[in-house]
Amino acid sequence: MELDETALKILNKLGDGRASFQKIADSLTLSEGTVRNRIHSMVNSGILEIRGQVDLEALDGYNMVQIGIKLSTMDLVGKGEEISHLPSVLNVLVVTGRFDLMATVLLRKGKTLADFYLNEMNKIEQIQGVETFVVYKEFNTKIPCNAIEVNNE
Repeated sequence: MELDETALKILNKLGDGRASFQKIADSLTLSEGTVRNRIHSMVNSGILEIRGQVDLEALDGYNMVQIGIKLSTMDLVGKGEEISHLPSVLNVLVVTGRFDLMATVLLRKGKTLADFYLNEMNKIEQIQGVETFVVYKEFNTKIPCNAIEVNNE
């Protein structure tokens, strides 16, 4: 699916997250059906994912780290994909510079950096080295609601 000007305008209006199809349609002088169809097409094609997000600072006991990763392979995309599936990893970037990848990791309540390295990152082969950057203050960081662990007692 191609993102034309109408699709980009609809995406811009979705920033509210709670706006109805009708409200978006009215603001863009489109029909509600057009907005609904465009949004469904973007979701079905994988361009758009609609989900809740929460401000990281609102979550007591959660911490974020950035990890620079140096690989011993040139399969940067494959390794990035593999690392991105680790439970604590929010995203992975293939980058230029002294690292091959940068990973954003959410340390959930009761989990330490050692837990992440020993129980998750340790499973990934061909990592030559890492450098960890502990985030002590973040700005405007929203994380997916499904990254929050719920105690089901």
